[in-house]
Amino acid sequence: MTIYTTLPTWPNAYPLTGASATLKLLNEDFQVTELPLQLPSGEGEHIWLDVEKNGANTAFVAQQLAEAAGVQERDVGYAGLKDRYAITRQWFSIYLPKGETPDLTQLQHPEFKVLSQTRHVKKLRPGDLQGNHFRIVLREVEGDRAAIEANLQAVASRGVPNYFGAQRFGHDGGNVEQGRAMLAREIRVRNPKKKGIYLSAVRSFVFNEVLALRIQQGLWGQTLPGDVMDEAGLPTGPLWGRGRVSSSDQAQALENGVAAQHAALCDGMEHAGLDQERRSLVARPVDMAWEWPQADQLVITFALPAGNYATSVLNEILRTAEPERHTDAEPAAAE
Repeated sequence: MTIYTTLPTWPNAYPLTGASATLKLLNEDFQVTELPLQLPSGEGEHIWLDVEKNGANTAFVAQQLAEAAGVQERDVGYAGLKDRYAITRQWFSIYLPKGETPDLTQLQHPEFKVLSQTRHVKKLRPGDLQGNHFRIVLREVEGDRAAIEANLQAVASRGVPNYFGAQRFGHDGGNVEQGRAMLAREIRVRNPKKKGIYLSAVRSFVFNEVLALRIQQGLWGQTLPGDVMDEAGLPTGPLWGRGRVSSSDQAQALENGVAAQHAALCDGMEHAGLDQERRSLVARPVDMAWEWPQADQLVITFALPAGNYATSVLNEILRTAEPERHTDAEPAAAE
């Protein structure tokens, strides 16, 4: 029986630059703007709020909005979680079909403000977004600038491994071990939200293992016979669940080999009712640009589709460290 007490160090696609930098020294160093699937129509039973937050996490803002509107937290919706130590902009929805509509743009709070509000016909649900746009300031950059520039160019042209970020796995990767114990019925998890977090961590771990093995075998930027391609023509990897993997030939053999190494996790996910799905192995930053305002300061801007992690982009360029206040795991900016 494998115990998952620490996460492995999954390999990079490009040569390590040996460079380092400080991330999120200030909240404004990490700016995220949500790219919505649609904009509100102006009528309907839900209020949609365009919110900018600074130093607060998404769940806290949702709680505050529910209180201000006089509704239950379950009546507040949002498309994705955003980092706490950042300046982020995202949409929230509140189910308010009857009565007087409160003007939440007048709400005063030191950590967030409602920029606008209007009505719409549906609730915002997780995943209801195109993606996110990032503006990231890296400070105290140390290392070979030429090597950094080379990797920036490579990332912009070829993308990065679409790993699930460390945020998905909890502090020191503990969610994977909790998930294993839950699937093995060594522990009982009654809270549906925690159960979902643990299942997601286990599923993401197996996907990362498949992607890592392909990179270790020198297959980055290549397709294998039997690969399942996404709409952009990029190869995909398995999000484990019931049924046979849809890949075939060499790709299927590689994926099944990883599943065999983590048989308890994969069997547990099948019995937990998850169905087989696919996820792209490559994350492609859109409109990526960068500049050096100072010799030791690098500013990078790009957009990513929903479910992709900004940390996957940064990890291919240099190693980052955050101030001590960030030691607790925070939600991912890409979700």
